[in-house]
Amino acid sequence: MTGSDPLSIDPSDSRAVQAYRWACGVLALSQAGFAPASADASFRRYFRLRDGQRSWIVMDAPPDKENCRPFLQVAGLLREAGVHVPAVLGQDLEAGYLLLSDLGPHTMLQAITPDNADALFRDAIDALVVFQKASRPGVLPPYDEALLQRELNLFPDWYLGRHLGVELDPAETALLQGQFRLLVDAALAQPQVYVHRDYMPRNLMLSTPNPGVLDFQDAVYGPLAYDPICLFKDAFMSWPAERVEWGLRTYHQRAAAAGLAVPEWARFRRDCDWIGLHRHLKVIGIFARLTHRDGKPRYVADTPRFVRYVMDVLPAYPELAPLRAVFEKHVLPRVQLPA
Repeated sequence: MTGSDPLSIDPSDSRAVQAYRWACGVLALSQAGFAPASADASFRRYFRLRDGQRSWIVMDAPPDKENCRPFLQVAGLLREAGVHVPAVLGQDLEAGYLLLSDLGPHTMLQAITPDNADALFRDAIDALVVFQKASRPGVLPPYDEALLQRELNLFPDWYLGRHLGVELDPAETALLQGQFRLLVDAALAQPQVYVHRDYMPRNLMLSTPNPGVLDFQDAVYGPLAYDPICLFKDAFMSWPAERVEWGLRTYHQRAAAAGLAVPEWARFRRDCDWIGLHRHLKVIGIFARLTHRDGKPRYVADTPRFVRYVMDVLPAYPELAPLRAVFEKHVLPRVQLPA
């Protein structure tokens, strides 16, 4: 899907054709360049519409599979808080199209290096603190016990069961659910704030002001440590332990200075580890589900990164020994861990 001639759009992709025509109509353009900008693990797609030096983003969210309204709600909350997000320039919720301002072509993931990481992470931390400072209950869906438990169950259901073909015996199942209970209780005990749920360099754009924040439509009200650990234990890039520690300490200092209810350092660090385990287990399960249910096998290649994250944390917490035993028995023999 390149060029400025609308006939260059694949005519068999009816939603892309419709999205192109709709966006051109909103902008009063007779024709424009139209090409994929990105796709994610959901059914949403993004296209870049270009007219000379001007460009826009068109979101295609099939209404039978995706709901644009949470995106609009969270975009408003973020913008009101002072976070840089795309402006909504047009919408057709019945068809599942949004026309958005273009925050640029480069993600933080594409641009970050050991040399510029400190500055980029500081920008990301500052934007996160601004978002969290705007938090109030009753606005976003709660990251409640039911949701936390459903996410954890993705690991035994989709990864162990479907992907590895492992059938836990009743004793193992009971032990695993007991471990999940500990993780859920720990999450619920944290200070509660707005949670992006995928606050990582792939969803942060290099822009002015920096960063631009994307992919926030699944935001909830939940554990304060979730987004900080997500930022530094990324799905697509692993950092040395020293960098992770620096990042979490930087967040902790800036959050405390901003008046957020961060606990003292040792408790916060434990909160990061435990909510990180929750996220890592969830993501491992999601990657398996993307492979077997949704026909998107490329994500499962990053499973070893998350297994490494899990195994880096579990030895520090004797109360999580049963979870460690599950990994040592059923997962580690089948996964080649990254160095």
